[in-house]
Parts: sequence; structure tokens; C-alpha cells
Amino acid sequence: MRIVFAGTPAFAAIALKALIDAQFQIVLVLTQPDRPAGRGLKLQESEVKKVASEYSIPVLQPVTLKSEVTQEQLKSFAADVMLVAAYGLILPESILQLPLQGCLNIHASLLPRWRGAAPIQRAIQAGDQETGITIMQMDQGLDTGDILLQRTIPIDPSDTAQSLHDNLAQLGAQCIIEALGLLQQGKLLAVEQNDEEVCYARKIEKDEAKIDWSLDAAVIDRNIRAFNPFPVAFTSYRSLSLKIWQARIEQKLSGQPGEIVNIDNDGITVACGKHAIVLEVIQRAGGKKLPVKDFLKGNPMKRGEFMV
Repeated sequence: MRIVFAGTPAFAAIALKALIDAQFQIVLVLTQPDRPAGRGLKLQESEVKKVASEYSIPVLQPVTLKSEVTQEQLKSFAADVMLVAAYGLILPESILQLPLQGCLNIHASLLPRWRGAAPIQRAIQAGDQETGITIMQMDQGLDTGDILLQRTIPIDPSDTAQSLHDNLAQLGAQCIIEALGLLQQGKLLAVEQNDEEVCYARKIEKDEAKIDWSLDAAVIDRNIRAFNPFPVAFTSYRSLSLKIWQARIEQKLSGQPGEIVNIDNDGITVACGKHAIVLEVIQRAGGKKLPVKDFLKGNPMKRGEFMV
């Protein structure tokens, strides 16, 4: 089976490495162009490109898939199937129809729940108890194709977007290998999505991460975890902008929303609309993220003051 793999970040790279280890024939990798990153703005290869290069797999990095030149290049590889995971480019109809078996997508939610760009973060924010991976037959819609395979994992109350991403990346790799095995046996069955169960995971915007202390502590806790590692929940204290990396719910203390009601080496307790949040790992602008015990040494705070 001749496979073209299209993906860009670590989520996709883990699946690509698993496919290579399982001896699948990857004839071509598509990934986003190298981008400037870091303080020196040096061009950085995608995680997928790094894996492809390690195994001497041909790589294409088109800016768009709409050009005839790129489409002819793809056609020349005579793919049986294309696998897509967090690629970042829209696949036009002409590309979707190129492989004999079409294009399969590894999506990090239980479709039709959380179609769109940020399914991992939105699942945590919503307080979902579980999520999973969907292997989907791609069509021109936004994650609207038929479901080919689904597997579920629980969302732990301590999961951040990063930890859940890591778990789903491993599950995604397992799922695509299972799906390809079923495809080869002619046993991969398509099920239409139920349009009545659709909800959308819109892209994360930085201003969403500002903490609204009038909300319930449970909602704030979920937001803090959903926005870790990006864009990171933040608040203000005096003239300081503070990023909140880790926190926990405190049900025994209360006060006015945003009020600092307790300070000790285990955390800074801030009252919410209901209950309170204990801030455990904090980062001030231009500084390092620190456990509260270390943060307070250079940034003393007082009970009764407010975060906004």
C-alpha cells in the first residue's frame, strides 16, 4: 500500500513514526514550509519533516495545494491512500480524489463532537469526561466526513491541553495503524456523522485566556488547564501581568471575586464567583515559571488585595 502522509506538528510526527515502525510504505510526506521561530528567528523544520528526513522519505512543502504543479507532483507518487494529521492546509477536491482509497484524517475528538481547530482545549473547557480519536474519511467539509474508526480515553481532572494532547497523539498512532489494517482487509466500514450532535471547537484566541474571577472556580480551573501550554491563563496583580500554569480548586475558602484570601508556601488562594482557586505555579512577565514558594520570595503579596 503506497501512502502519502500529510502533517506538521508533534501530534502528526508520532503517527508517522509509528507507521514507519509498523513497516507501512510511506512514499511521500507533505508538511508545512519551514518557519522562522525562536529568538533568532531561524528557520525551523516541522516535527514531521524531521522524522521524514531521518528515514530519507521524500518531502514536499508547498505553500498551497491548489497549484497544478503541486497536484501533478502528488499524482506522480500514485498513492493508494493519503493520511492527514494536523497538516494545516486545506485539501481541495482534486487532491481528495487523487488516492485510490481517498484521504483519511486523524482527528483528536469523538466526532461529531468538537469539529474544528481546537478539539483538545474545548473538551477540557467543557468539562467533558472523555474524548478520543476519530479516523475519518475526508470530504470537503470541516471534519464532516464519514467515521471509519473511533477509540475513547478518559479526561483526567488534572489533564492539561499538553498532557491530553500527548495521550491522544499516542492513541492516534495506534488508531491509524488499526484502520489501515482493516482497510487492507476490506473491513473498514464508514458511518455517517449525526448532524444533531455536532459542536464546533473554534480556534483559541489569546484574549480568552484572561481569567474572569467572577466565574465558578471549577470553570476557571478547566480554563487554566485548557490553556496550558498555550496561550496560558493570565491575570493582573498591581502592575504585574501573571501567567497561571498550575492551580487547584479550594472549596473551603471564599471572598469577593479576585480577592487574595490566603497565602502560604503551597499556594496563593484567590476567591472566585463560587469557591476559590489556589495558584501553584506562576510566571511574571519576562520571568520564569515558578512554584509559588519561590515566586513569593521576589514578589510578596498581601491578603485582602485583588487580582483582576
